[in-house]
Amino acid sequence: MPIQNALIPVGKLIGTHGIKGLLKLNSYSGNFDSLKAARTITLKFAQGTLQEFDLKSIAPHGGKPVIGLKGVDDINQALPLVGSELCLFRSQLPQTDEDEYYWCDLIGLSVFTVDDVELGTIFDIFETGSSDIYVVRRGEREYLIPAIADVITSVDLENGRVVVTPLEGLLDL
Repeated sequence: MPIQNALIPVGKLIGTHGIKGLLKLNSYSGNFDSLKAARTITLKFAQGTLQEFDLKSIAPHGGKPVIGLKGVDDINQALPLVGSELCLFRSQLPQTDEDEYYWCDLIGLSVFTVDDVELGTIFDIFETGSSDIYVVRRGEREYLIPAIADVITSVDLENGRVVVTPLEGLLDL
């Protein structure tokens, strides 16, 4: 069961926008509806410190969200925030639909083939536009597993296990 007060990274501030303190956000999910509903956000800086802000505005611009934070009114106040991760509390996120998962819930899960061959653990996830790709690592080996219905057989969050049916040529076992 997810912890409701856990902080979940949902994006990274990648730059400023204009001179009035707006910030460009690289959203980890590509969907920023949950961010639109949030009143407050927490920024996590590289050194691990956290700072909470009230969200003033959010709008799409060139396919990426641009956000405004209360108290950040010019570029000089915005620049030190660039590079920080934007986090929401688990309780601020909408419930996922069946067969939908937050990336933070998948990273660290063990991955096995339907023949019970262990491939490793999900180390990272990235978007390609058509589907997410799970980066699965075991030692020096790395597999790129597309998160599509033909490949992902089951996800068991309780037992920390993902089962995949590899497409021909996907794995070099």
